Amino acid sequence: MEEDRRDLDDPEYAAFAWGRFRRILAWMALVSLATALIADGVLYWSLGELNFVTASATFLGVFLTMMLTAALMRLMFLSSGTGHDERVEDRLKGEVDLD
Repeated sequence: MEEDRRDLDDPEYAAFAWGRFRRILAWMALVSLATALIADGVLYWSLGELNFVTASATFLGVFLTMMLTAALMRLMFLSSGTGHDERVEDRLKGEVDLD
């Protein structure tokens, strides 16, 4: 009997997994947007009026850093949760001497 493995090769499960990925990423975009606005607000409160370059660089830096982190973490969990990691073949297993 073949083991029931749900992975990204199954189109129905792949649609579910990628839908969940996009849904979580959308929520993280909202959190990142709020955090970037708060960061600009804190700088405005502590330093006074900011020029456009400083405010936009701060906003984009915070927002894009959080989005990149969220996307990479989500891809890591997607890969692990769909069984993709277990299917990787270790071709050097047994050939590497750890002494």
